[in-house]
Amino acid sequence: MPATGTTRTVFSPSGLRRSVVAAAALPLLIGALASCGYGSQAEKPAGADAKKAGAAADGAKLSASEVRIGYFPNLTHATALVGIQEGLIAKELGSTAIKPQTFNAGPSEIEALNGGSLDIGFIGPSPAINGYVKSKSTNLRIVSGSASGGVKLVVNPDKIKTLDDIKGKKIATPQKGNTQDVAFLNWIGEKGWKVDPESGKGDVSVVRTDNKVTPDAFKQGSIDGAWVPEPTASKLVADGGSVLLDETDLWPDKKFVITNVIVSQKFLKEHPDVVEAVLRGTVKTNDWINANPDKAKASANAALKTLSGKELEPSVIDPAWKSILVTDDPLASTLKTESDWAVKAKLIEQPDLAGVYDLTLLNKVLKAAGKPEVSDAGLGVK
Repeated sequence: MPATGTTRTVFSPSGLRRSVVAAAALPLLIGALASCGYGSQAEKPAGADAKKAGAAADGAKLSASEVRIGYFPNLTHATALVGIQEGLIAKELGSTAIKPQTFNAGPSEIEALNGGSLDIGFIGPSPAINGYVKSKSTNLRIVSGSASGGVKLVVNPDKIKTLDDIKGKKIATPQKGNTQDVAFLNWIGEKGWKVDPESGKGDVSVVRTDNKVTPDAFKQGSIDGAWVPEPTASKLVADGGSVLLDETDLWPDKKFVITNVIVSQKFLKEHPDVVEAVLRGTVKTNDWINANPDKAKASANAALKTLSGKELEPSVIDPAWKSILVTDDPLASTLKTESDWAVKAKLIEQPDLAGVYDLTLLNKVLKAAGKPEVSDAGLGVK
């Protein structure tokens, strides 16, 4: 069964035995980004329903005329893609308009949030922690979960047949220090192999490659595989690759945070009613995705086409969609574990994460919907 406050699209375990502990969401707090998307960083419309006015849940006018919401054109941001595309978030906001913005990199989204041009964002754990720690706990809060899973190690089956065959090969990650890059470095360390985290050179060659470029690099043979999020992983499989490891299978509960919902502390303080309305929308979106997986998949693909000009082929989106778990639960304990792994690997100093979560409004929404509350793992505001 899904964890508390969690809904699932489909779960498809790979059946691999858990041999090491790794985390595709392991944060490196040095210029990290969550994962690269397939669209522009400029503000774009995200479907006709994005700005459509509706009746707020309680019939009252909210305290802000608009809310600026940022996310990536990635399937791991399915809650945002579907919630905006279907007008489910807009319905809860009433006359408060959504101003969507899409980003390719976590740091640029954090910069927008810190610079006051973004109010709420969907983002991975690494940049969220990075932004929180660098601001000395003053810039953002994690207010909800959004997704788990959707990260795989895909390889050329002619060159790599077992996990031990990874040694001596060239494996791509999205960017130095991003969530998947650090996870792979951690996995390599657990195998007893040595790689310089700065250069990527060592027992395995870690090749930092933008997700948009990785499929071509794979087809050309300049890399032997990649540790990447969806839909890049399924693009590689469609090009002849084989899934050697599904990140989900490396976690004891088969869940780890890949996307959270964050909010500017200033916006949260000044407009808690708007944040609450957005969270009502995300919870209802996750429920709708769970109840209508095929329609939700089509909706996410339509949103990707709007944002990037191209939809995903069935051979890509079908397996990719199955590997992603949409969730209201931020899976806070996994965030703490990921941070601890980064410290253990001597990649970061021990961060103070106290207060990184404020789940007050989310738990209010969940309670009103008859759902169990979720935990902040002791990292919430006091």
